[in-house]
Amino acid sequence: MKRPTQRETNPFPYSDSNKRYRTYDYFLREKFGCKVAKIPLAGNFTCPNIDGKKGHGGCIYCASGSGKFNAPASLPIEEQYSMMLESMRKKWNVTKTIPYFQAHTNTYAPTSVLEPMFRKAISLPGAVGLAVATRADCISNRCADMLSEVGKETFLTVELGLQTANDGTAKLINRCHSYDDFLRGYSLLKSRDNINTCVHLILGLPGESREDMIYTVKAVAKLKPDQVKFHLLYILKDTVLGDMYLRGDYKPLSREEYVSVLAEALTYLPKETVIGRVTGDAPAADLLAPEWSRKKLTVIDELDKLLYDTSKYQGIAYSDK
Repeated sequence: MKRPTQRETNPFPYSDSNKRYRTYDYFLREKFGCKVAKIPLAGNFTCPNIDGKKGHGGCIYCASGSGKFNAPASLPIEEQYSMMLESMRKKWNVTKTIPYFQAHTNTYAPTSVLEPMFRKAISLPGAVGLAVATRADCISNRCADMLSEVGKETFLTVELGLQTANDGTAKLINRCHSYDDFLRGYSLLKSRDNINTCVHLILGLPGESREDMIYTVKAVAKLKPDQVKFHLLYILKDTVLGDMYLRGDYKPLSREEYVSVLAEALTYLPKETVIGRVTGDAPAADLLAPEWSRKKLTVIDELDKLLYDTSKYQGIAYSDK
């Protein structure tokens, strides 16, 4: 008798594979009926903890506000989009896209600047949505109203970089806003229609125990965001974290530690929450550590195996009480 496959015995409802969590790829295929690619764009914004409004230097792990894989921010949006789409099509047969304002804080400007840029992006050929990465302390009532209006025209997701719910850690990493600040901005988005929310979390921040990381996940689970992204804390050259690592003041998680805490974290999130990612990509030339982060597929495979071997899946430990 043929042995059942992991896919055939998968108890998780939002999956058509062996994945025991609701992947972003699965969600988009269910929603749009085909492969959808996110196309990173740079709006040439800065950040309030870079330009001095709240702080200087950015978060301790930040080399350029993310977005190392973008086209040059000096190019018009249409040219950036064409350049990045051509690159994507070397890997996939892409017909539908989600333009993604990724680098730095993409609501850190007046709505008179933001709205035309966002509307231009959703009018690009093949665009079926829009993703905007930002900070919760850069969401005002006026900004939330504008985003809701844009969301009437497309599938809009606003991505908030929380990283941790622990204010002590937030101070250490120079995030320059509190968890209460995050909750205020998040609530403004949730109180509007037509806005999907995504929360970014980093596992392995300096000084955080496994219990600290799980505390953050449980806190976010109570908020029921539409999507969560998990990132490993990789260490880049020419960053404060890089200097800490070279001095011996910070040790990154091992691959086994990262996969173990990630697998547990998934169990506490609602089954309906889309998992936007389970690891991250560092620019290869800038990476100091951990070396294992270069093997992204190995991390994903080990996560799948651990969830299967331990009979766990997303949401199995979640409670809305």
